[in-house]
Amino acid sequence: MLFSGTGKRRRPSKATRVVALVGVTGAAVAAPLMAAGTASAATSSEWDRVAQCESGGNWSINTGNGYYGGLQFSASTWAAYGGTAYAPTANQASKSQQIAVAEKVLAGQGKGAWPSCGVGLSSASYDGGAAEAAAPQQQSAPQQSAPKRSTEQPATRSEQRQAPKPRTQAAPQAAAKKTVTTPTGEKVKKGDGEYKVVAGDTLSKIATAQGVDGGWAELFELNKDVVENADLIYPGQQLHLK
Repeated sequence: MLFSGTGKRRRPSKATRVVALVGVTGAAVAAPLMAAGTASAATSSEWDRVAQCESGGNWSINTGNGYYGGLQFSASTWAAYGGTAYAPTANQASKSQQIAVAEKVLAGQGKGAWPSCGVGLSSASYDGGAAEAAAPQQQSAPQQSAPKRSTEQPATRSEQRQAPKPRTQAAPQAAAKKTVTTPTGEKVKKGDGEYKVVAGDTLSKIATAQGVDGGWAELFELNKDVVENADLIYPGQQLHLK
């Protein structure tokens, strides 16, 4: 007997409808979880190498030098890039939380935040996905642009070691040159008196010309720290007259 093609279709059972609903719901739930797994800027093994270089791989280190955790964050950088959502300082946060903040620093400041230890980091841009998924929900906030680099303290210990030392102000040239060279190449004290010896001068001539009370003997006494022999003075030396 042939069945008519216009017969009523059987309604799916309740159990079938539940299974179908669960399948759809499961797909909806799975989507955000997959989205949260966005690739990070650098791999975990790369961050392990940075930590090994910075702190010997100790993610909870605090030596009291102003830098904390495996990646040696300064307190100001840790706070500026949202680290305080996890812990007051990096050494009190977990490894994954430190890496989440490090990826933001890498995106905002580049490898230069770890100039000695970050050379092997991947250069992919950070998109906020992995770190935002790991952050505590109660601390979540709209994504903001990367904080400006703090000029008060280097971002990491590695950057501090690489920071150029401030140049010391050069001393005045007159103060730097405290000797004069004799015709034989010997260096003698220059002195800082008001009279500058010229070729042909003697203590006697200077004392007479400058009216030094006590003559050459007094002039010699006034400059014993510069003139070792009363018969030997040299052009360029500066003698006190009183």
